[in-house]
Amino acid sequence: MKRRVLIGAAVTLVVVIVLAVGGYYLMNSRTFQLAGRIVDRVDTDAKVVALTLDDGPTTTTPEVLKVLAEAGVPATFYLNGRDLAAHPQYGAAIAAAGHEIGNHTYTHRRMVFVTPGTVADEVGRTDSEIRETGYEGPITFRPPYGKKLWTLPKYLSDHDTTTVMWDVEPDSDPSASAQQIVEQTVREVRPGSIILLHVMFGNRANSLAAIPGIVGALKADGYRFVTVSDLMRG
Repeated sequence: MKRRVLIGAAVTLVVVIVLAVGGYYLMNSRTFQLAGRIVDRVDTDAKVVALTLDDGPTTTTPEVLKVLAEAGVPATFYLNGRDLAAHPQYGAAIAAAGHEIGNHTYTHRRMVFVTPGTVADEVGRTDSEIRETGYEGPITFRPPYGKKLWTLPKYLSDHDTTTVMWDVEPDSDPSASAQQIVEQTVREVRPGSIILLHVMFGNRANSLAAIPGIVGALKADGYRFVTVSDLMRG
């Protein structure tokens, strides 16, 4: 009897560990989810990349747009609905400059262990705010912190919305210098890469300062910058 109890406990422990490891993988994977389309890069031989900028819009937006204009590249901005509601003029400026706008939820909460109603509210309200900017293009979705399990992918799949991750994140260390960010990007990028930067806050000034260097180095190597949607269309 005691042996049977011990075996049962061991089996239960193994099941719990497997579920925990599997859940962690699903939550953090950049290449797999249980429903819908997920993209971390595009398989292509063409030297094309997409530059994506997360969070905001904030008061830094005019400076970001100036840097992009001077570099002569489009970007895909993954914006939060509450910040669009607070700064509608900045969202409109991004749209007017011809950049792509994607959905990064309304409140930037982790979208795991959430109800279908919460997902619908976070995504739907942000889609509405994006349309208020005047942007008329396709809206893709990027989960805050890259986290997702089942409820979020199911909702996105039902609404024909692509989850867009990334394969190059050179500013994951907030203390990285602009030069380090440039060097890591150049080292890791490949045809079809999706580059993630965080440029909307003052403590990320180095990320914004790195954009001219990234663009210059990659263009010199024959790369062309496109929006995420253009990258996925090929």
